[in-house]
Amino acid sequence: MSTKPTIVLVHGFWGGAAHWNKVIVELSRKGYTSICAVELPLTSLADDAERTRKMVAQQGGPVLLVGHSYGGAVITEAGDQANVVGLVYIAAFAPDAGESPGGITQQHIPAAAANLAPDSDGYLWIKREKFHESFGQDLTADEGLVMSVTQKAPLASTFGDTVTNPAWRKKPSWYQISSDDRMIAPENQERMSARLGARKVITLKASHASLASMPVEVAALIDEAATEAMKG
Repeated sequence: MSTKPTIVLVHGFWGGAAHWNKVIVELSRKGYTSICAVELPLTSLADDAERTRKMVAQQGGPVLLVGHSYGGAVITEAGDQANVVGLVYIAAFAPDAGESPGGITQQHIPAAAANLAPDSDGYLWIKREKFHESFGQDLTADEGLVMSVTQKAPLASTFGDTVTNPAWRKKPSWYQISSDDRMIAPENQERMSARLGARKVITLKASHASLASMPVEVAALIDEAATEAMKG
C-alpha cells in the first residue's frame, strides 16, 4: 500500500491544468504515481469548488490539495472533504470566511493590475503583449508567448466570490511566497501565509508563475507537505 497521497493540483486564473506540467514531472520523479490536475471552468468559485470536490471524491485514498493563485481560494472552499489530508498554497489566495480574491487584492494592489482588460462578454484577460512581464517575467520569452496565447480568462465576477468555510482552519497547510510576484502582491501573500498558521512557509525569488519557473523547489515543498500530512 502506497504511503503517498494522491496529489490534486488546482490551477488559477489565466491558465489551465497544463500550467503544472513541470511540477508533474518533478513529482513523478519523486515517486508519485497518483497525480491529478483539475481543469476549472473559471466561471464562479462555487462551480470551481464543485469541480474540485468531484475530482477529490473520485480518489480512493488520501488527497493533498495544491492550489496556485486563485486555485488557493478553490482549495480553501473545497478542501473540507474527509480524505483531504492537507493544503498547499503556491503563490496563492488563502481567503478567510467572507473574503474574496478581489477584496484581498484591493489591500495591496499588485504591480500588473493595470495590465488586465475585460472583454464584452464579461471575461477578464491579461493583455497579451503584457502577459510575460505580468505573469511570468522569469520564464523564457517563448514560454511567456505560449502562456499568453493559451491563457484561460475567468469571468470577472469570480473575483468577487467569497469563501464560506475555509478549509485551512481545519486542515494543515503549507505556503510558498513569490517575492517578485506582480499578480498577487507579496505583502498579501505574507499576510495570508502568516494567518494560516502554516506548518512551513518558504519564499522563492520568483514571479507569479513559480510553478513553471521554479518547479523543483515547488515540487520539493509539495513532497514535504505530503510526507508530513500522511504522518498526521
